[in-house]
Amino acid sequence: MRKICVVTGTRAEYGLLYWLMREIEADNDLELQIIATGQHLSPEFGLTYKTIEKDGFDISAKVEMLLSSDTPVGIAKAVGLGTIGFADTLDRLKPDIMVLLGDRFEALSAAQAAMLLRIPIAHLHGGEATEGLIDEAIRHSITKMSLLHFVSANEYKNRVIQLGESPDRVFNFGAIGLDNIKRLKLLSKSELEKAIPFKFRKHNFLVTYHPVTLSGESPEIYVNNLVKAFSAFDDVGIIFTQANADTSGRLINDLFKNYVKKHNDRMVFVNTLGQLKYLSTIKYVDAVVGNSSSGILEVPSFNVPTINIGPRQKGRLMADSVLSCADSPEEILTALNRAISEPFKTFVKTTKSPYGNGGVSERIVEVLKNADLSPDVIMKHFFDLEKSII
Repeated sequence: MRKICVVTGTRAEYGLLYWLMREIEADNDLELQIIATGQHLSPEFGLTYKTIEKDGFDISAKVEMLLSSDTPVGIAKAVGLGTIGFADTLDRLKPDIMVLLGDRFEALSAAQAAMLLRIPIAHLHGGEATEGLIDEAIRHSITKMSLLHFVSANEYKNRVIQLGESPDRVFNFGAIGLDNIKRLKLLSKSELEKAIPFKFRKHNFLVTYHPVTLSGESPEIYVNNLVKAFSAFDDVGIIFTQANADTSGRLINDLFKNYVKKHNDRMVFVNTLGQLKYLSTIKYVDAVVGNSSSGILEVPSFNVPTINIGPRQKGRLMADSVLSCADSPEEILTALNRAISEPFKTFVKTTKSPYGNGGVSERIVEVLKNADLSPDVIMKHFFDLEKSII
């Protein structure tokens, strides 16, 4: 049996990988291995490895790597700890292929260890651009360490090939997160209100805001600009989600928590929603607000507006339902008002996502199952684009 090792470091990432893991598990010719790391093992983020176990998966190994510090030095040290932990774990598990998603520092640790141990890597969501983040460099680095590439759009496929990867190993099946939208039975509004708990009002926003890791500035001013824009609404309901374990993520969480305390009759801060509650919430809000990739990749499939604030997602393909704005309170307020306007809500109902229609997981499994992993294939050659005459 071919052993496929899936690495997950956050609950959001696990939600995206869920159906892929189910497809691997169900295939009689494949053995699923799971490594939980990063936020999954942190009490601060809810020890969400328990969610993986509750879903019936067996976790093959846990790699501790998070420190109590979310400073740049702390994150750099966490990458080092993770690489050490993954080296020992992968040497024990000996997978045939390791699956990584995205661009987080946990994935960088895993990729470094796997590359040096000569374990082929299958990378999801390569070729994308997020110019406001250090994740940009991490994503492209993982691309160069990977053998198989599963991208979410043709533009990203071309970019991965531009990085020197062979076209016959780059596959555009769309965004894997759309599988959840197609396959999960989402909660009704009343079920969701009990589960969060939260009482929806006439207008409601879901806020998912993370650090802009390349800005070099404290996120406090940007969070204050966002809540200043919200102050123009007297009766809006707001659900805030927890920021990632990135540099200054704790500061963002504390600022939002303090804001919610002053308006707890109509606002709530949630440590972790998980995919079911998160996707269900999108159905019932007027807009998803912040700078998360989910606002770009998944939210448009619900025909719900996204307000994309600041430079964090700059460079990504965006549906017409995405309103991008600067992080000033005036521009954010303008975007909020447009999102809840009837003309724009009607327009959004006609928009389409550039990231496909789901059905991604089973197609990825077929490639993982049948990919040639012989030594001459694993020894990659740089694919040169046709040279231009200058």
